[in-house]
Amino acid sequence: MRKKIFKRLALAATIGLAGTSIANVALANHAWGTYHWARTTPQFTLKLGNNLTTTAWSARLTQTASDWNAGNTPVLTAIVAGSTSARTCKMVAGTTQVCNASYGNNGWLGLASINLSGDHITQGTAKMNDTYFNTATYNNVNEREHVMCQEVAHTFGLGHQSEDGSSQNSCMDYFSNTGSNAGSTVSTKPNAHDFSVLNTIYAHLDSTTTVAATPGPVVAAAKGGVDVDISNDPASWGALMKQSANGRSSIYQRFNQDGSVTLTHVFWTNEAAANCPSCDHRRNFR
Repeated sequence: MRKKIFKRLALAATIGLAGTSIANVALANHAWGTYHWARTTPQFTLKLGNNLTTTAWSARLTQTASDWNAGNTPVLTAIVAGSTSARTCKMVAGTTQVCNASYGNNGWLGLASINLSGDHITQGTAKMNDTYFNTATYNNVNEREHVMCQEVAHTFGLGHQSEDGSSQNSCMDYFSNTGSNAGSTVSTKPNAHDFSVLNTIYAHLDSTTTVAATPGPVVAAAKGGVDVDISNDPASWGALMKQSANGRSSIYQRFNQDGSVTLTHVFWTNEAAANCPSCDHRRNFR
């Protein structure tokens, strides 16, 4: 399985570093990979565990869930009580746990991680870093919504429509709703292309499911002594597999002792990316 996943990410890296014609192909199908939640029905509901500590963030999660539920989508979302702490944001089987905290001056705005068993997503987390969102540069409704919308959707298996900073009027691009664009609502919601790709990702049914049952409470699953979570230490992300040309987007891969794989999408700040677009930005925050 390690070779299989490495090849997929290596292909993604090749696409990301290629010319304009290849970039347009990537835009046509911006799935993260072949990764998806296993499910036995055409439409399923993914629980989003609300571990958010402020009404400002809870409102953004509510808007995100509403926006993703509004389209022609196989992935419905339901906000439920969180089953972890905002600080640790540990994974819970069959769910995406959504968290915010002051995670530190480490260069990232948002972090989305998924745990994989083969091609199947088994659990995920979406984290927003208040160390930056509490500053004047990033503390506005539209930038918060852009990042929340994107990080949650990464845990569906969805990748970026664009990584060059242009707006595709989708939260799955890297337009920055900061500075003179702070009042702009572009790139804060999914668009029709996002829903089209989700329907492609989930075009087939599986014989089993990795999604927590609904309705009912979410109970944190025992880890069996194997830690698959991503901590606040960037070293826990594993190896850098792909980075956008402007340095704002990175994908990391880690192999776990239980045979599973954890992938992490990192949404870097403008400042971290500008410092050295081609560098693994973790080096600057150790």
